[in-house]
Amino acid sequence: MLAELYRQAQLSSLGTSSKAKLSDLYTVNAADLVADSDIMLGLTPSVTRLTNYDLATMMVAVSDNSATNVLIDRVGMENINALMDSLGLTHTRLRRKMMDVKAAGEGRENISTPREMMSLLEQIYRGKVLNKEMTEGFLKMLSTHKASYIPRDLPDAVRIANKPGELEAVRNDSGIVFAQNRPYVICVMTTYLRNERDGEDAITRISSAAYRMFDRLGRASEYGRVVSPRDSSAH
Repeated sequence: MLAELYRQAQLSSLGTSSKAKLSDLYTVNAADLVADSDIMLGLTPSVTRLTNYDLATMMVAVSDNSATNVLIDRVGMENINALMDSLGLTHTRLRRKMMDVKAAGEGRENISTPREMMSLLEQIYRGKVLNKEMTEGFLKMLSTHKASYIPRDLPDAVRIANKPGELEAVRNDSGIVFAQNRPYVICVMTTYLRNERDGEDAITRISSAAYRMFDRLGRASEYGRVVSPRDSSAH
């Protein structure tokens, strides 16, 4: 959905009408508020005004469900799925709003696969979805600090553009880790969890192992030697 918002904002900046802009205003409406909306539920209906950029920040930073639903209405569920089709991501589908339990119970669940989430992020990173300016904006938005599993045991200085997701018995996280000289895409999805903490810990361990590998590759020569900077204070 974030990719489609930025795609429409790009089209709008080029003169295409009827497309969402990051600066479009929204006035909080009580009818739009749903559970698990940590920020939106604390705002004043009919008074507080936000931009699409603000809503996207809430969606990324705290997975605010009301903000997410407003953006779904604004960019169009059918447009999001059409973008996925255009990128060859046929197993990634937005089929319900947050938190439409009735739709989920009927099988209309939002779905994707690790491979397709990685493909989406790689295509965005390589500039195949958005222009340079919008790509940078998208990655900056996705780098917003948040509680998530991929970064948990990685060095604080490493930039990570990611988005976690969680439902009952499900924990996921997808992102780009900007390891020195070897940025990489990672996605881990866990399901059928009896203890959700186990899923979170599994994602963290896999992320840590991946980082150790790519960090070493990024610092190694073509012959596999890692040459670390010398500590001048030791002499």
